Parts: sequence; structure tokens; C-alpha cells
Amino acid sequence: MASPARTRVGRTLSLVIPMHDEAEVLDALFQRLDASVGQLGLALEIVCVDDGSRDDTWARMTARAAADPRIRLVGLSRNFGKEAALTAGLDVALGDLVVPLDADLQDPPELIADFVALWEQGYDVVYGVRADRSSDTRAKRWTAGLFYRSFNWLAEREIPASTGDFRLMDRAVVEALKALPERNRFMKGLFAWVGFRQVGVPYVRPERVAGTSSFPYRRLFRFALDGMTSFSTAPLRVWTVVGATSAVVALLAAAIIVVRVLVVGRDVPGYASLMVVILFAFALQMIALGVLGEYIGRMYQEVKGRPIYLIRDRVGFDD
Repeated sequence: MASPARTRVGRTLSLVIPMHDEAEVLDALFQRLDASVGQLGLALEIVCVDDGSRDDTWARMTARAAADPRIRLVGLSRNFGKEAALTAGLDVALGDLVVPLDADLQDPPELIADFVALWEQGYDVVYGVRADRSSDTRAKRWTAGLFYRSFNWLAEREIPASTGDFRLMDRAVVEALKALPERNRFMKGLFAWVGFRQVGVPYVRPERVAGTSSFPYRRLFRFALDGMTSFSTAPLRVWTVVGATSAVVALLAAAIIVVRVLVVGRDVPGYASLMVVILFAFALQMIALGVLGEYIGRMYQEVKGRPIYLIRDRVGFDD
């Protein structure tokens, strides 16, 4: 249940927009923002984080910021990835309400009006839920469904299916996120982990306005693996079950061999069956070592204590 009603009067809305090679969409993006978010009766702050773009995104945004005091720019020293860029934007955003937004307009800014209305009713987090994934390929729909089912089965805290980073957050939620020190950041999981009063809003995600996605399947797989290992130790615990089950099977096999020798006498085991058992046991050991390696690697990253991102330049901030 939501808390008592709030008011938007005198409040500031911060849009946090990670950008990587988004020069083609900038004109359309700001036209849509002015036509929608600019009419909400809120003071507006637009935090754009350039995540190591190789095109002229930074130059175009610098020119816009010089003419529009609402725009603040953060330029990272290289491409750190969307999770790091989003973290950088949340760290510097000052608004009472904060909305992460994709620059390619697949997160329709017109929906933010509904987010704000629900925030006024008392919800701390209002997130978008994709009601229709028909624009995705069949393979992407299947892998996305598999990921959400697997994650919610393994993790201690579930994340709503078909949700992304597009959401409105109260300042209290943003401060809670900023207090989390981990460096391997899976933001969808962190948004769910902090809790607070949350509600979803269904919407149909449109096609990209321009350009192509910078997330190939290889990176998506790595991203999913990061999410699994960041919020669940079940992949580690499962090997205890595998080991115990293997021990029971081995004992049963030994008992069968003893009984067989006593009843029918000794026989010569087959070479093929022996090799199958050896190779199967070796494969299980390698998988177990791989799972351990994933967790040890993440521990190694955390222990080194390197920053999540490095800032090359900032525009529009009062230093």
C-alpha cells in the first residue's frame, strides 16, 4: 500500500540518461523531452553521462548544455558499461524524483507523467513493465523469459519480469542505492533489493529511433551471469547436493557390484562404460570449478577496491 499523497509543487525531477554513441538520436530525444516532461510542472535537471562514446555525442551535448542550463554532463574516461554510467548519473543527480532513461527513446518519456502521478499517491518506486515483447526476436524473448525465471528461482529477492532501468525513484530510494558499495553492479537487482513501496506500469516498448543496440548476445549472457552471481549463492550450494548425490550413487553401484560378484562371480568391466563414468565425473568437476571461479573472480574485483567509474570531464556543475 502506498504512503499518504505527495505534491509535485516545488519539486525537481532529474533525468539520468547514459549515452554511448547516441549522436543520431539527440535531436529527437530532446524534442520528446520538451514536449512531455517539460510540461509536468516540475523543475527539470537532465544528467547525461557519456560512457566513452566514439562519435560526436560529447561535442553535441556540450553545445546543448551551453544553451540549456537544465543539462548537466558527465564524461567518463572510457567505456565502463551501462551499469557504471547509470551509477555515475545517480551519484550526481540532485532531484527529489529521479528517472533513469535510455537515450534511444525505447523508454517513452511520455510515460513519466503516469510515474509522477503514482509517486504523488505515495509510491516510492514506479517502474515500467513491458506488456508486449513482439518487437524482439523469438530468441531474445525466449532468453529473456529464461533469465527472469531462473533469476527469481535462485535469488533471495525477486525482480519483476520484463522490467528494465526505466523507473521513477524517490530521493530516499536514490540515497539508499548510493549507499551500496559493491562494484559488480546489477542495477535491476539493486532496485529490487532496496525495497520501498513499488508499483509497475505496463507499456509497449517502441523500436529504437536510430542506431543499433550495443548489447550483443555475448554481452547479454555476461550481464545475466553477473546478475545471477551478484544476488544468489545457489550455484555454489547446488554442488553440495551434486556431491552428496554422486556419493550415494557410488555407494549403490558398489553394493550392486559386490552382490553381482557373490552371485555370478567376477567379470571384466567394459572399457566404454568406464570411460563414460570417468569423463562424466571430470566434466562435473570442471563445471564446479568454473562456478567457484566466477565467485572468486567477483571477490577479487571487490577486494581490489577500484572505483566503479572515472570522470574525464563535467559540464554544468558548480564545483
